[in-house]
Amino acid sequence: MAPRLFFALLAALPLCAAAEFRSVGENATILYDAPSTRGTKLFVVGRDLPVEIISTDGTWTKVRDSAGTLAWVERKALADKRMLIVTVPYASVHERADDKSPVLFQVQQGVLLDLTGSAGGWAQVKHADGSGGYVRINQVWGL
Repeated sequence: MAPRLFFALLAALPLCAAAEFRSVGENATILYDAPSTRGTKLFVVGRDLPVEIISTDGTWTKVRDSAGTLAWVERKALADKRMLIVTVPYASVHERADDKSPVLFQVQQGVLLDLTGSAGGWAQVKHADGSGGYVRINQVWGL
C-alpha cells in the first residue's frame, strides 16, 4: 500500500508546484510552434511581456501567455524580471494593500506593470511612469 501512495504523491507533485514566470527580455522576440528556428513563427512580442514557463528543451523554453497560448522561445530571450499584465478592463491601483485605501490611479487592460512585491491577495506594482501602489491579484496575470 505504501508504494502506491508514494507514486500517487509523486505524480501529483507537478500539480502542486508553483508556477514559474519570467518576462520577455528582448524587443521583437519571435515565438515559434516548435523548439527550433525552423518552426512556424507564431507571434512577435515586445519586451517585458510576462510568460509562464511550461518546460525547457536545451536552449528553448515552452511558455504560456496571458491568453493561454503555448509557444516556444529561445531561452536567451527571457529575463528574470517579473512583470504583470492587466487582464480586466480597468484595474485600480491603491495606496495600500486594502480596498478601503485611496485609489491612486487606474490602468487599462493590456498595460504592463512591474511586480515589486506581493502580500496576500495584492501585488505591489510600479507603472512605467514611475507611479506605484497595490493592485488586486485577480486583476492581473503573471503571478
